[in-house]
Amino acid sequence: MTHQDLISQIPAIDRLAADIETMAAFTDPEHPFTRRPFTAFFKQGRQWLREQMAASGLAIELDAAGNLIGRRPGQEDLPPILIGSHTDTVAGGGRFDGVIGVLAGLEIVRCLDELSILLRHPLEIVDFLAEEPTDFGVSTVGSRGMSGNLTAEMLAQTDGRGVTLAEALLDLGGRPADIAAEARLPGDIAAYLEMHIEQGPVLHQRAIPLAAVTGIVGIRRFSVVVEGEANHAGTTPMSLRKDALVAAARFVIDAESIIRAEENAVGTVGYLKVVPNMANVVPGRVELIVEMRSIEPETIDGIGQELQHRAREIAQARGIAISVSRLTDAAPVQADPRLIEIATQACRETAPGALVLPSGAGHDATQIATIAPVGMIFVPSRGGKSHTPKEWTDVADIALGVQALARALLKADVVF
Repeated sequence: MTHQDLISQIPAIDRLAADIETMAAFTDPEHPFTRRPFTAFFKQGRQWLREQMAASGLAIELDAAGNLIGRRPGQEDLPPILIGSHTDTVAGGGRFDGVIGVLAGLEIVRCLDELSILLRHPLEIVDFLAEEPTDFGVSTVGSRGMSGNLTAEMLAQTDGRGVTLAEALLDLGGRPADIAAEARLPGDIAAYLEMHIEQGPVLHQRAIPLAAVTGIVGIRRFSVVVEGEANHAGTTPMSLRKDALVAAARFVIDAESIIRAEENAVGTVGYLKVVPNMANVVPGRVELIVEMRSIEPETIDGIGQELQHRAREIAQARGIAISVSRLTDAAPVQADPRLIEIATQACRETAPGALVLPSGAGHDATQIATIAPVGMIFVPSRGGKSHTPKEWTDVADIALGVQALARALLKADVVF
């Protein structure tokens, strides 16, 4: 009997379901399923995950960028294959986004041991640090660090308390001073695989449980600061006001129009800070973040140029200052053609009729793609919902995803 024949025994569904529920408990009781990076809830989840990795015989490492890694040896002296995702969530997030990708890797390790399957390559299961946007204005922190894309400027950025990202990493056990030296280089990773919820409606609407991913949208974020003049809301005539919030509102509305005009783009202003934020004071300063996404890099560039132009027009018309600076930038990523084929075969062997889709959300695979071949598998999101406590994926669909991921892993172990 071949290894592929044994894959039908993966995963142990009850064990996988119990792991998902256990991790979901490491969250803020007042905000169910919220587990922000660097918080006590995140550290508790990490500790439990570390214990599960150790119990599965994995060699545990916390690398310089704060990634939790469990390593299983292989038969040959080869670069490792990585399976990874993240266990942090957005505020008001759900129990599946990211988490099931890490737990899928853990479950595959257990099943490989139970089936006495030893791969040619070493296998690393990775919980990447802070994939979601952080209070420091940086996302995919851990995968950026592993791939050499976490800059000194990013590490110096502060949160609302004045704490730097570097300081937060130190508190978690990372070593920011060593990140650049320890970053992995092209050739250090044989292949990277990630299983994730779709975070969109296609699989659910079509009642199909699996999809192979062709590529991942690029994401660019701009920090926009509008400087007006704070003044008394009762005594300052309308004609003499330099209201930063009104100018910011104009910019937000125009940004939406600019992005709507592009067929293959989406964009959001989801963060807004008003100073002094008082009912009887004309706002003097507004900070906001514009995020845009597209699979086409030229579309992202064009939108960025239009936003800069519109900011200058609004500033001139209202006699205020608006600065627009690039905060983060992740280029669109195409999955490795070999891994697209492998993932497609694995999905269709597991569930006939599986689709091939692009990803409209960003993932740690975006960063790892700068140094290694990447491939992804999607499982459905009920109603297309994600980043909400209403996020849901049936455990039966997750189990199919784990089985397809295991098939892809065995195929990649031969090809790479």
